[in-house]
This record gives sequence, C-alpha cells and structure tokens, in this order.
Amino acid sequence: MGRKKKIRQEELETFTNISVCNTEHKGNPCIELPPDKEIIIELACGRGDYTIALAKMYPEKTIIGIDRKADRLWHGAQTGTAEKIPNAFFFKTHIEDLEKIIAPNTISEIWITFPDPHPPRTKAKKRLTSPLFLKRYQKILKKNALTHLKTDHEGLYNYTLKVLADEKLKALTKIEDVHAQNHIDPILQIKTDFEKRHIKAGRKIFYLNFQLTPSHFE
Repeated sequence: MGRKKKIRQEELETFTNISVCNTEHKGNPCIELPPDKEIIIELACGRGDYTIALAKMYPEKTIIGIDRKADRLWHGAQTGTAEKIPNAFFFKTHIEDLEKIIAPNTISEIWITFPDPHPPRTKAKKRLTSPLFLKRYQKILKKNALTHLKTDHEGLYNYTLKVLADEKLKALTKIEDVHAQNHIDPILQIKTDFEKRHIKAGRKIFYLNFQLTPSHFE
C-alpha cells in the first residue's frame, strides 16, 4: 500500500459518516442514520460526487453512497465531513450483499451512475442492471420506488432496456442524450467526475428510470 493510500485509509477510520458493512448486520443499519427520513442510495458511487450532490439537493433525505473500495470512498467522506453535510453517508461493502445489510422495503430510490458496463457477454451477470441485481434491489426498495441509470455506455443502456422488456417491466423515462435536451431536470444536471470527462470527450449521456413491482421477482 502506497503512503498516500495508507494515510487516507487511516483518516477514513476517523470519519463518522462512513462505515464498513458486512453480512453480520443482517438488515440492521451499519451506521446510525437519522430516523423517519427517506433513504436514497447510490451504487458503485466511486468518489461520491453524486451522493454529495444529492445530499445537498435533498437535505431532508438521507443519501448513502455504496462502494467496495475505501480509497474511492475517502473523497466523498472527506467532502461530507469538511463541508458538514449531515445527511450524506457512505457504506463500504459489496453490492452483492445489499439485501443482507439493508432491511427490506426501506429504500426510496436507487441511483446507478456510470457503473462498469462489463461489455463482454460472458460478464452480463455482473452488470448492475442484470436480472440478478434487479432481484436484489426489489427486496430493499419501497413500493413504487424508482431505480435510475445514468451511463455513457450505449450498450449498457440498450441492455437494460432489453432486460426490462424481457421482465415485462416498463422504462418510465428514456433519454438518449441528456445534455441535448432543451430542458434538463436539475437532478440530471449533476455531473460526476467521470461524466465531465465523458462530455469533454464528446460522448452522449444516457438516462432511464423504472420501477420494480413488489412481487415481480418473487
């Protein structure tokens, strides 16, 4: 481990807005969260850009960024601490363990922002919008909760639309070039570090959202 990474790892342990989660929590929050607030989670949040921005946009809600790499999470946790953002939290855990560490029917929205598209067909099950992952989300989402996907990868966008069609689910919103719209929803104007680079490189940003019916995957 490099010196810089080691320092960040040590500092990370002092932040009160981050927790290392494991399956021993069994549905109990792995960090104490404010009661009676809507909870929004960002999956594979990386540096936490979207998590922090959502927390600023919705101070009345609890926003949780989830990622498995501590070095990435340091940025979001450090920003939340430095800027004193009380409703931004971070969980270090594997997304595969979501339903084991988050209680059923507790999440109001899920954001999947610029995830690894895993383009090889053999890695389709690793895509965060595969049926396997949608089943996991369904267990923790509240009724009529929204799941959002924002990506620069057209293949992942089209794959997700196909998954929804195959599962007889409907995309409620479909945008094939977010920043070409005459009116951009403020929530879609949030830009992660990745998104800024993608836009600079001339790539289109795709967005869609959908609902998972409570009994669909049961």
